[in-house]
Amino acid sequence: MPGGLCSMSTHNQRLGTYGEDTAAAYLVSHGYQIIDRNWRCAAGEVDIVAKASGGPICLVEVKTRSTFAYGHPAESITRAKIARMRQVAGYWRREKGGPHPVRLDLICVDASGTTPQVWHLEGADR
Repeated sequence: MPGGLCSMSTHNQRLGTYGEDTAAAYLVSHGYQIIDRNWRCAAGEVDIVAKASGGPICLVEVKTRSTFAYGHPAESITRAKIARMRQVAGYWRREKGGPHPVRLDLICVDASGTTPQVWHLEGADR
């Protein structure tokens, strides 16, 4: 495998991990409890499962960008991605969630500057 592909993959993995860590820290600082990270099932994966005090269980998709050359991270959330998130939410609820309400959220992390910027879209499927 050419070195460029390997380093790009490593860069993307590091950027993704950085974004997920940033999103988790953001959620905790806003009163959420992190329940799961990178939870997988037959339908796919959810980056973060969190719960706010007295609120619903939130399945959070995290999108991180180091440049907006290819658009804002929120633009990568398609109808197909929302449908997959709903399927994953169903699996999570059956396996772990019980009767709690579930909400699908999106957190976008702009990692282009020295301090990351975070946008939290609650109810991304609405």
